[in-house]
Amino acid sequence: MGSYGRGGTGKNGPAQTLDQGRVTVPAHIWKVVVFLPEGDNDLQRIIAGQARVVAIDTPNDNSIAPQWNQYLTSVDAIEAASGLDILSALPAATQGQLQKVVDSGRAR
Repeated sequence: MGSYGRGGTGKNGPAQTLDQGRVTVPAHIWKVVVFLPEGDNDLQRIIAGQARVVAIDTPNDNSIAPQWNQYLTSVDAIEAASGLDILSALPAATQGQLQKVVDSGRAR
């Protein structure tokens, strides 16, 4: 989970900073969850395709819709917006495959 950008909207309206400029208000909040069935040797199971990655990216705005699935995105998109390298501990081929998928957000 993390944030990026500058400027959000809360109960007091839009803000760029809080606490006399000491705290930056982010424009977006993101989360990435890796689901993996129970078992041993997690890395090998991820490489074998048993992992599911769900990524969401929401604007930092109190008026956003409660249906979180409309904010589904790919890890690649979050990386492009935030400048981070998420899932970097995985082998490059596995990382590349998992990061480009936009999950349906539905329970399986």
